[in-house]
Amino acid sequence: MVAIDLTDVTKRYGDVSALQGVDLTVESGEVFGFLGPNGAGKSTTIDILLDHARPTAGQAEVLGMDAQAQTVAVREQTGVLPEQFGPLGEMTGREHVEFTIEAKSADDDPDRILDRVGIAHAAERPASGYSKGMTQRLMLGMALVGKPELLILDEPTTGLDPNGARQMREIVREESERGATVFFSSHILEQVEAVCDRVGILDQGNLVAVDSIDGLRDAAGATGEIAVTLDQLPDGLLDDIGSIPGVSSVTANGDETLVAGCENPAKGTVVETCQQAGATVQNIETSEASLEDLFAAYTGGA
Repeated sequence: MVAIDLTDVTKRYGDVSALQGVDLTVESGEVFGFLGPNGAGKSTTIDILLDHARPTAGQAEVLGMDAQAQTVAVREQTGVLPEQFGPLGEMTGREHVEFTIEAKSADDDPDRILDRVGIAHAAERPASGYSKGMTQRLMLGMALVGKPELLILDEPTTGLDPNGARQMREIVREESERGATVFFSSHILEQVEAVCDRVGILDQGNLVAVDSIDGLRDAAGATGEIAVTLDQLPDGLLDDIGSIPGVSSVTANGDETLVAGCENPAKGTVVETCQQAGATVQNIETSEASLEDLFAAYTGGA
């Protein structure tokens, strides 16, 4: 089953195009990372999925339902952690969760939910006094009510310390294992890389790439690094390495190590060239292009 299906979705605000003919399919059970620079159209996309905004053209379906014509049914099966949230009056953390349970006609245990997201100790405190991180945890707990088929998480790790971010990732994995689909929008690339099956990159309203992170690396030709430690650096070796197709840079690190920035297919050729020059390879360390590198490659360094 397809959890999210956008077909030629366009959204204009006057003369400004927030989205331009976006086609996107997210499969059921996926953890899908949604990335883009500020102003790329990520929030607009989420607003359309939740019927907070109507597309100028195109169609959006969520869990097999028209996102605009069947709004209530979509929301009943969707848990949302929004980017912006204001506590409801002076309600306590538990009362917020109880309110959500009642609104969704669910039978969850509010204390169990608060414990799962790590704020059981603050259950009786007014949520208006929560820190940003505690508020994020509360919102996640509210999103989990009713075991939704789809979780939409908009910048979910904002304000969380490293322990909170790790707990957030664990919950995302648990929900995916349960069979839920997770649509994960974030600017913290390490969090996306740690949990997502596939990634979509939005830039200036255009979906410029959708693939696994490994697939994005291959398609972009983004460079990683290889560091080769030798018994010696023969004369002319750096020039020879620099002339290999796919090598973008090469430097010497001391008298025995060279570091080459290169695409993955070129790494073997770098090692072979060292050996052909008469050097003995003593150690090899490699790294792949990070999601941050890929993001820059697809968005022109935005």
